[in-house]
Amino acid sequence: MKDLTKGSPLPLILGFAVPVLIGNLFQLFYNLADTRIVGSFLGDQALAAVGATSSLNSLMIGMMNGLSNGFAMIPARNFGANDREQVRRSIGAIFVLSLLTTAVLTVLTVGFLPQILSMLNTPSDLIGQAAAYFRIILLGMTVTLLYNVSAAVLRAIGDSVTPLLFLILAAVLNVGLDLLCVGVLRLGVQGAALATVAAQTVSVVCCLLYARKKYPMFWPKREDFRVSVNLAGQLYGAGVSMALMLSLVNFGSVFLQGVINTFGVNIIVAHTAARRLTELFMLPMAVLGVTLATYCSQNYGAKRPDRIRQGLWQGLLLAWAGWLLAVVLSFTIVPTLVRMVTGTDNQEVIQTATRYLRINTIFYFVTDVISLVRNSLQGVGDRWTPLVSSSIELFGKLGIVIFLTPSLGYFGVMISEPIVWFLMVIPLIWQVLRHPAFRKDGVI
Repeated sequence: MKDLTKGSPLPLILGFAVPVLIGNLFQLFYNLADTRIVGSFLGDQALAAVGATSSLNSLMIGMMNGLSNGFAMIPARNFGANDREQVRRSIGAIFVLSLLTTAVLTVLTVGFLPQILSMLNTPSDLIGQAAAYFRIILLGMTVTLLYNVSAAVLRAIGDSVTPLLFLILAAVLNVGLDLLCVGVLRLGVQGAALATVAAQTVSVVCCLLYARKKYPMFWPKREDFRVSVNLAGQLYGAGVSMALMLSLVNFGSVFLQGVINTFGVNIIVAHTAARRLTELFMLPMAVLGVTLATYCSQNYGAKRPDRIRQGLWQGLLLAWAGWLLAVVLSFTIVPTLVRMVTGTDNQEVIQTATRYLRINTIFYFVTDVISLVRNSLQGVGDRWTPLVSSSIELFGKLGIVIFLTPSLGYFGVMISEPIVWFLMVIPLIWQVLRHPAFRKDGVI
């Protein structure tokens, strides 16, 4: 356990963030491995089929991450207030609500999958493989959320190392199962999906067994699984708010994917590669966002606005260092990275993905502010401003689809995100300057 309410903020933030960063690197590693293995063994057509569902996959992952991280704000706040009984009760309620939520989402998404893929303009020659792949991913949604919840709860009480270890296990296992299912057993794109779900299942079981043994004082008792209306309201208020925040972002990407899928296989593959590398380049920002959400939650529970303000500024400086590194990489080795991710020598794919990344990375300094401020506001209980910002991104991307892509084609997609970033950062900056938790004279 790590108490983030005491000690110098910068070492605490770094000590918490580094294991999360390493864990996310391994997660990206097996995402990239999925892409490379599918491309190498099954070809561009299969890779395009998987890529045609990438925005849907990101939407699902974003929703699961948002829900679990939002849920975890409540035990983190209770931990900061040194209320162990409420920590235990909130953890028990989190698992109950997680199972109920994924049951409903699984039925809805699997039942309407053909219609969803059709709405995305998935090419007819790809829709069979795309559906076969994504159906398995959706059926494993419960496992995905249970892992995210377990990891988020452990981070909420200051343990960011244990989720890292089990994520590394899942990553290594996933790559091995990918090679077995796709390369040896020849199960096609379904094999890649099965490998992902199986690896996550092993990680979830290990995580839960470890948490029960290591932190018995926080392991829910039988009565803690009886969820009160008040506690459910608190958890869903925080969880749904953060899930909506990330979902609105990804809904915009889903609409863009519908346009991208009309541009042909090469553009779909290029966009898939560019988004995989975007996840890598944005990793420092994402990790620091998760870190500050927990850091701010604990310090909000401890009523320490001075530490919240100091932690946010130091986090931004770290994120901007990551932005500069991303710019250097995008203008030097990106073409090589695209080849490594896709396993292709198709010049249209390589050049298109490289151009996308070079346009976007220049403006990552804005996304750093968006991610860190948005998560910090969530950590101090502000559910609405992050939603307003995310709504701007959703409607901004819709506007790009309607007004720019008909005349600019895929270039309109490339410039859509930088345009929207500058709009969505405005309400976040406005609110962080006004909120008591971030002001010098603030009292919480």
